[in-house]
Amino acid sequence: MILAFLPFLISMSFTPGPNNIMAASSGVNFGFRATIPLMLGVALGVAAMSLLIGFGLGQLFVEMPLIHQALKLVGTVYLLYLAWRIGTATSIGAAARVMRPLTLLQGAAFQCVNIEGWIIAVSAITTYTVLDASLPLQICQMAALSAFMAWASVLCWTLFGQWRRQFLNTPGRLRASIIRWPSF
Repeated sequence: MILAFLPFLISMSFTPGPNNIMAASSGVNFGFRATIPLMLGVALGVAAMSLLIGFGLGQLFVEMPLIHQALKLVGTVYLLYLAWRIGTATSIGAAARVMRPLTLLQGAAFQCVNIEGWIIAVSAITTYTVLDASLPLQICQMAALSAFMAWASVLCWTLFGQWRRQFLNTPGRLRASIIRWPSF
């Protein structure tokens, strides 16, 4: 389970998404040190969301295994759709700027409205778990790995933002430079 889950988790964690864009933007605007609470909040929020989804769905799957299979199929189809969208993306959008860095609690709470995070957690739980006695252990392992990967990802994106900050030290450069991301 873990070996199959890692490539999915790495690809989902490090690609541009709400958490990573927030981290890069915060790194640009406020620097690394001020972004540490956001990074920790994202990791804690991802872990909490993974556990809540995992154990909530886990109990449902034990009681109704057919739902597990149906969600696994839906999750697989959605992942194929995302892969197709990424592979055929042609448009770009600009990242929004924030006025102050987010706190640890705000970073964690943001996961409640992070649609990509919900999709990742539901897809992971339905696709990479096996219905047996080790389901609680699988869920805890996935939550821990998801938290670590979320932290590693926002750390890298914050460092990227911090690095980019040194080039944006004048108003003219700041206006001329727009961080662009693929939009889907």
